[in-house]
Parts: sequence; structure tokens; C-alpha cells
Amino acid sequence: MRLDHLSFAAGPDGLAGTAERLGALLGTSFTDGGVHPRFGTRNMILPLTDSTYLEIVEVLDHPASDKAPFGQAVRARSAHGGGWLGWVVAVDDITPLESRLGREAVVGNRHRPDGTELRWRQIGVNGLIADPQLPFFIQWEVPAELHPSAGADGRFSLACLEIAGDPQRVSEWLGESVEAPLEDVKVEWVAPNGTPGINAVQIQTPTGLVRL
Repeated sequence: MRLDHLSFAAGPDGLAGTAERLGALLGTSFTDGGVHPRFGTRNMILPLTDSTYLEIVEVLDHPASDKAPFGQAVRARSAHGGGWLGWVVAVDDITPLESRLGREAVVGNRHRPDGTELRWRQIGVNGLIADPQLPFFIQWEVPAELHPSAGADGRFSLACLEIAGDPQRVSEWLGESVEAPLEDVKVEWVAPNGTPGINAVQIQTPTGLVRL
């Protein structure tokens, strides 16, 4: 297991506006990631070092967004003003998680602007909806050179993840210590004061540390 990416739901200014706003804070630009037709969402991304990336995601006016848990989660977070939706853990084999959670992973895909299709399987979004401190899981079905982090230029990296939650609860959900997927990431755990989940993310940029 390893940290794959962090997901941020677009605010009232929409996907492009949210990406422009966060990009201005970081001193860079997000790139168009494409549409997730099975989930009724679309995203923009920022590659980071260590095979991770930031994703800003927006729900579309599409029937899939009402049926797919991921679309439902994005819609709900955006309806509350947008903000950090959750964190995602990559696994090499999602089958054991299917057995433990008692359901099959769903197939996801999107086409990049250059037409390249990215495919993956994911599971656990319902857990995120019920308890936002919990990550969901992804197994990529593309080579490493097509992973969304592949375009990282080394200038932006994840410095710290601030989570309101209980590391023991998250460890139980992961099926192993939470330190495993976050071994290379500094994490600050704080007691929830309201809804659990990601409080903030600190990004190291060429001009210093930025807290989002």
C-alpha cells in the first residue's frame, strides 16, 4: 500500500475556478485530467514527487453522478462549499480488499486530452462517505509511465497531511497499520472537532511551504 493521491472537491467557483485559485496559491497550474464517464465527474491534476498527485474533481450533470458513490461523494462535498474530499491508497492487488469488504471493485476510466485512456479499479468510497477520515483504494491498470504523477518536475511535494481522525480506526479499515501507506508522509493527527477527514494539506513549493 502507498499513498496515491489526494482529492479536493470543487467549490462554488467550479472546477476551473477552484484549480485557478489553488494554483495561484501554489504558484503553478493544474492540468486537465478528463472526464470519468462511469462516475459522472471530471478532474484536473497536479503531479507531485514520490508518485503522488493532487486531484481537483467536479461532479457533472450526468445520470452516473447520482448512481456512483464517487459522484455522490463529490456532489455532497461541493454542496457544502467544496474542500478536501479524501485520500486514496494504491494497492498492487485489490482482490483481498474485495473479499474483506464483501463487494467487487468498480472499474474507472478517463481519457486524457491527448486521447490516452487511463483505467483502474477502485473500492471503498462508501466507507469514505460514512467516515471521511477513511481512504478508499485504487489499483491502476496502466503502466507506471501513464500514472497521473508521471509528469512531476520535482518542484512540488507533499510535506504534511493533517487528518482529523483516529489512526487506530484507519488502521482497522486498511487491514494493517496506517503507517504503511503513509510511511514517507508526515501526518499530523488531530481529534475531530466536527466532521473527521483531511483538515489541510501542506505542499512544499519552490517558494516555500503552502498550506491548503
